[in-house]
Amino acid sequence: MQHPFGAVVSDSALGAAISAYRTCELATLAKDGTPVAWPTSGLLRPDGTIMVTTSLGYPQKAFNVRRDPRVALLFSDPTASGLDQPEQILVRGTADCPDQVHTEPTGDLGAFWAQMFRRQPVSRRYLDWPATMFTDFYFMRLLITVTPTEVTTRPLPTTTVTPAEVTTRPLPTTTDTAPVGGSSLVGAEVVAAYPSVVLAARDAAGAPLLVRTTATVGADGYRVRVPEGLDPAEGPASLLVHRHDAELSSLHNANVRGELGHDADGWILHPRRLVEPAARHKPGPTDQLRTIRTLRAATRRYLRRRGWSRPTVPWAAYRALRPDTDH
Repeated sequence: MQHPFGAVVSDSALGAAISAYRTCELATLAKDGTPVAWPTSGLLRPDGTIMVTTSLGYPQKAFNVRRDPRVALLFSDPTASGLDQPEQILVRGTADCPDQVHTEPTGDLGAFWAQMFRRQPVSRRYLDWPATMFTDFYFMRLLITVTPTEVTTRPLPTTTVTPAEVTTRPLPTTTDTAPVGGSSLVGAEVVAAYPSVVLAARDAAGAPLLVRTTATVGADGYRVRVPEGLDPAEGPASLLVHRHDAELSSLHNANVRGELGHDADGWILHPRRLVEPAARHKPGPTDQLRTIRTLRAATRRYLRRRGWSRPTVPWAAYRALRPDTDH
């Protein structure tokens, strides 16, 4: 069902549903035109625009938005949302991301962090020593404002696995090319571990589309069910899988990129690359250290290329936003 832009203002029923979601999927267009989605958390403003942020450790979404402002946001993982009858909510529009680093938790950014500290207790640990010696990049944020031009709701896909089961069952430990269901596709064991996927594709004009749906692992690609009323174009596309528990912990996300095509049996994504930016589906003892080193290096590059000094994080201001039980 399509809704007018005004339907997503914060005091509307649709706005309340958007605000209840702990995460959403943001799709931007990569330099080669591939629509790539990653999970993030956002803040619905009173005027109906949606603010999402990214740290300097993960600046690629900002680079993509500055090159092509067309984006899509999908609210489709109802874990811990408290919604009785959740639907997936697709918000398409344009985004802007000024090249300005924000560290002061005031205004909308202050509201965002207060919300995060309530919903994700583990993030409060980053505010105390010795964590502050290593995680200051996490609080150096670029702000992305999404202005909706189209809002659509549709049912979530029917699966036999609940969101709670997704966050508690272990991910597989086989190799990236190990057969799954008779297949040796890139990332097959990761995709097969999830009951649903988020398809990021393009429409006829090249703008990103998102939908949560189901996919099966075949011999030559992922057979993706495309709901009626959605009209993706053949070409670059990707599949996102991600999960979180009720406290935005137990995180994992992975992205399979490839080419989306259509044949007599329906839609199929032929994969070419698996990307896992942080904790991997085959976790190792050095994963956390590897991730921190990678993100700190990305932060240094961002600042160095602009000739900027490293910003100072006002830790006391962030600590003041923590729930009283943490003071």
